[in-house]
Amino acid sequence: MRFFVTQLLRFAWAEARSCTFALAMFAGLAASSVLPLPVPRYDALLLYAVAVTALLRLTRWETGAETAVIAAFHLVGLAFELIKVKLGSWSYPEDAYTKIGGVPLYSGFLYAAVGSYVCSAWRIFELRLANYRTVPTTLVALAVYVNFVSQHYWIDLRLPLAAALLLVTWGTVVHFTVGGRRYQMPLALALALIGFFLWVAENIATFLGAWQYPHQQETWHLVHPAKFGAWALLVSVTFVMVASWQASRGRLHLAASRGQVRGWAAPVRRVPS
Repeated sequence: MRFFVTQLLRFAWAEARSCTFALAMFAGLAASSVLPLPVPRYDALLLYAVAVTALLRLTRWETGAETAVIAAFHLVGLAFELIKVKLGSWSYPEDAYTKIGGVPLYSGFLYAAVGSYVCSAWRIFELRLANYRTVPTTLVALAVYVNFVSQHYWIDLRLPLAAALLLVTWGTVVHFTVGGRRYQMPLALALALIGFFLWVAENIATFLGAWQYPHQQETWHLVHPAKFGAWALLVSVTFVMVASWQASRGRLHLAASRGQVRGWAAPVRRVPS
């Protein structure tokens, strides 16, 4: 029992370290909602996010390569925001000088926070994948990204794409380290867990006024639980982008010398050394 609690605390600490950028963004959102600011809030958040990024790089909390990948997430997220805000999916009601098409530039850093988490977790947990199908998984993730826009003009393929994602990741296993011991879990479960916590984070973010959905214009309401599934799908795009980068560094696939337990009998298993 003592060992289990110790490992759980180690896991929680590693997760907290992986969420450094995201936690910093939440701190900025919370502070900016109560403190007087010399500039519009969204502009202050942009300056704050840039400062946090620079600080993490200068302190070597993040590597130069990780910072570059995170910048790519910022651009991908900003493009997504421009489309979805124009379509009325959500809005940024406050005024700002750094707004383009109704989208404040700081919003890209919210997506960068997700990218930062995946990049940091890959390094801190020493993630490796077994039975990862690069091409099919990438194609499904790309289709997921496109569907989040095309559903406004055509049919919503979210459920078929969720089934396709389960199919292409069936048998794909994530190996990770906690306290010097290796464990594994199905990739699909990992994506679902990240999606759930992103949904929780989204509720906190909208409560702090990061953005708002149409049903939150009069007063704050809980984000619809269906968004949990949307996040679980959308995070596959982030994962595929980071996996592609890790593959170029030789840090994607499980080494042949590592042990592997096949099957999904238990959600999380220790891997024998």
